[in-house]
Amino acid sequence: MDGSLLKIKTLRAWYNREKEVLSDFSLELAEHEAVGLIGLNGAGKTTFLKILSGLLPTFRADGIWFAGRPADVRDEGFKARRYTVFAEDNSFQYFTFREYLSYVFSVYGKLQPELSELIQGFGFGDYMDVLLKDLSTGSRKKVFLITAFALKPELLLLDEPVNGLDFQSTEYLYKQIAGYKEYGTVLFSSHILESITLTCDRVCVLEDGKIRKTFEGGQINAAGIREVLHNEYDVSRFF
Repeated sequence: MDGSLLKIKTLRAWYNREKEVLSDFSLELAEHEAVGLIGLNGAGKTTFLKILSGLLPTFRADGIWFAGRPADVRDEGFKARRYTVFAEDNSFQYFTFREYLSYVFSVYGKLQPELSELIQGFGFGDYMDVLLKDLSTGSRKKVFLITAFALKPELLLLDEPVNGLDFQSTEYLYKQIAGYKEYGTVLFSSHILESITLTCDRVCVLEDGKIRKTFEGGQINAAGIREVLHNEYDVSRFF
């Protein structure tokens, strides 16, 4: 494993102060690895990604470090080194894909790379100049996924990235996630076992706001993850 990219120590988060969504949550991500967070709706996956994306201020942590230094997830310097694809995103509705892509690369101060492989892989060639508001849910998801994999941030955050995608795009997404460690670290949440077992170096099972168990390397398999979840959940909901 490479050096530490992101370290979170004893994180607590809430929407209503009387009920914490995350509690005693600690996680460390290495440079150049793919890590999955799996758990049912309400386990805290999206809440954690919202915090890292600077969208949820109601949290406290004993410490957050990025690349070995104390970090503020709402600081512009941190934001410039991560990009998030949300499960649902209705922003930039009056942008086309070309306009959105140009905007993002301008904000991040990067030059746009050649995109033909990503566009073909996600089957997006016919929608380049369609307003995002007029795209289907799956095609709108592809806008943000293509942008993410073209941008190649040090930390890529994906929230339920499979949702809404067709079979071809899902298979292509798996390849992109599995190969992302060449460029940086990817952390993605899912409730679909297949998406985790096919792509990850580590899998963290999230339950009631805490990481209940972590699987690594050869330990990662659907049967093992089901066994951990079996006592609390109807695991058939993971298919």
